Amino acid sequence: MRAWAVPAPGPIDTAPLVAVSKPIPEPGPGEVLVRVRACGVCRTDLHVAEGDLAVHRDSVTPGHEVVGEVVATGDQVHGFGAGDRVAVAWLRWTCGHCDDCRRGAENLCAASRYTGWDADGGYAEYAVAPADFVYRLPDEIDDVAAAPLLCAGIIGYRALRRTGLLGGGPPDDGPDRPPRLGLYGFGGSAHLCAQVAIAEGIEVHVLTRGADARRLALRLGATSAGDAYDAPPVLLDAAITFAPVGELVPVAMRALRRGGVLSIAGIHLSDIPALNYERELFYEKEIRSVTANTRRDGTEFLDLAARHGVRATTHTYPLSAADRALADLKHGRFDGAAVLVPD
Repeated sequence: MRAWAVPAPGPIDTAPLVAVSKPIPEPGPGEVLVRVRACGVCRTDLHVAEGDLAVHRDSVTPGHEVVGEVVATGDQVHGFGAGDRVAVAWLRWTCGHCDDCRRGAENLCAASRYTGWDADGGYAEYAVAPADFVYRLPDEIDDVAAAPLLCAGIIGYRALRRTGLLGGGPPDDGPDRPPRLGLYGFGGSAHLCAQVAIAEGIEVHVLTRGADARRLALRLGATSAGDAYDAPPVLLDAAITFAPVGELVPVAMRALRRGGVLSIAGIHLSDIPALNYERELFYEKEIRSVTANTRRDGTEFLDLAARHGVRATTHTYPLSAADRALADLKHGRFDGAAVLVPD
């Protein structure tokens, strides 16, 4: 099959992503073989290609926003069969026995494994995945629209959950105004998170460097959109940083009201500058990191996406142009999300 691999990570402009031929994988016990019909292009794939994430598998095939069709199953697979439309996401496997798994925090499992990092992913014509970690997709969402939901969407949803704003108003505040959320960066994950937040009655303020991204934010219903380093027009009850830029953490902390929460989305972040305790952390402000997701997060988010019509702004690239798609992501040449489709 045609696939892409990362033999030696490096800057994306040095072409670390290489087109290769690999054998079509065979599903082992408990696994399904999926013919890939769409695969989202995620910033985490860029971190894998450029070496921001340590190598977990030599010459790994990236891609963890996979939509496809089951073509074969291994032994001990129940509930899936040939022809089923499924999705394969970032979280690939957890042990199920450690303290974190048993308390419902499988995203913190120390033995967890990830698609496109620990095992080959969807920048290919076929992929295998454990059936227990494969999602069924709502019929309302087509292949290209579904792909970016599977990491960008799910992680954005978990980051939103970590703010504490879902299902309730701002802390210690009256019912006369909606909760106020700031989003720093407005790429694939943030523009999906914004749609969920707005649909759930949260007032969204977007802070991002790109003029096109700011226009998209306003079209989607954001109350305001400014530059990443601007102060929002109101104090925020919570904020999420999506841009992997540590310098934005103190900026976002200064924009929070007393008792506000900053949720940091993403698997990689440049170093955070020293925080001034009085200006940026005092008055019971909190910083919360986001680590991967649970399968519950994925199921809940896909249900919300179908119910609220949450969709990515997508730009399709043929599988043969995956290297160009990653370079365009690095250099901010599109808004929304890129999706690879078969040539």
